[in-house]
Amino acid sequence: MTDQTAEIAGQAAADRPGSAPVGAVLFALAMGGFAIGTTEFASMALLPNFAADLGVSEARAADAISAYALGVVVGAPVLAVAGARMRKRLLLIWLMLAFAVFNSLSALAPTFGLFTASRFLSGLPHGAYFGVAALVAASIVPRNRRASAVARIFLGLTIATTVGVPAASWISQFIGWRAGFVIVGFLALATAVAVWLKAPRTPADPDANPLRELGALKNRQVWLTLATGAIGFGGFFAVYTYIASTVITTLGRSQTEVALVLMVAGIGMTIFNLVMGAMADRNLNLTAFIAFGGGALVLVLFPTAVGLGLWPMALAVLCMSVLGGVSTVMQTRLMNVAGDAQQLAASLHHAAFNVANALGPFLAARAVAAGHGFEVSGYVGAALSAAGFVLFAVTLWDARRTGYE
Repeated sequence: MTDQTAEIAGQAAADRPGSAPVGAVLFALAMGGFAIGTTEFASMALLPNFAADLGVSEARAADAISAYALGVVVGAPVLAVAGARMRKRLLLIWLMLAFAVFNSLSALAPTFGLFTASRFLSGLPHGAYFGVAALVAASIVPRNRRASAVARIFLGLTIATTVGVPAASWISQFIGWRAGFVIVGFLALATAVAVWLKAPRTPADPDANPLRELGALKNRQVWLTLATGAIGFGGFFAVYTYIASTVITTLGRSQTEVALVLMVAGIGMTIFNLVMGAMADRNLNLTAFIAFGGGALVLVLFPTAVGLGLWPMALAVLCMSVLGGVSTVMQTRLMNVAGDAQQLAASLHHAAFNVANALGPFLAARAVAAGHGFEVSGYVGAALSAAGFVLFAVTLWDARRTGYE
């Protein structure tokens, strides 16, 4: 399909009589991102609370957070392949219903073992939902606007870090930590209803099948794009994970100021996600280089900013959120290179970003354990972002060599 034909098809889908307005569809899909982002990040904020209530140390309680990430990595490819023949609208509804059930089980779990198991199950729909939602968003707009459409889906995730997580944490102080997961359950149910009402009722692809989706695993461009995101975005998480430790231990500030800096990070991710989406519609490759290069530059200056005080650190955190746009860029690129295996490739994107969520903090922790202050996470993050820059250049070189571009 040519770019002109794709643009005409996308506009026709958007203008089809009886279909919901594009904005309403994107809002319904973004609601799921808000629910997912709230449970993913609120779990970290609520860790001391459920650790004490379930009678485990905070170190062991972190296993529940790791279990969620493992669920994302496992569920993304499995559910994407298993749902290859389903209508995307129906698949999204079932994924959100499952997400609602599993988060409700998290709220009801009487023991830490059952809580950890429910967190693993909660992670299963995460990657598949975002992957399929991105494909639906791209299908209802012209080709030259689909990066912006994907960015609006991820907007739910970034707003969750700014609004959803603080709200869940605040409510949990009065009702208990279990309330946070109950809220997510209701958000997921609301998303399922919104998708049922607003998502396009597009028939399933009659040629779709699990084997065709598995073809993505033979595509080197898919693997290189996934690796670029997994390594390059790890730079963001290397610093984000230790913001609280840096503010409290290195700067000697309070929990209130931790919340302030985290909110700045959420605002930065929201802004850059939209900006980078619009830029990617014009020049996707240049946007990726700007994100990785700009992120590396800011992160290498992060230790200096910390040394100057809280507000310079907050400014650095705001600027490092340029890496937040990487998710939209890599998701859109996967659509360009995945061929007929769109659903699996799009879902694997979120498994890769959970690898980034593990890789960045792991390497930063090794640097801190070697005797450096928490601000050293900036150097680790800069190295990972620079590696993403180089790896993306290699990806483009391979694409041109093999005829993908």
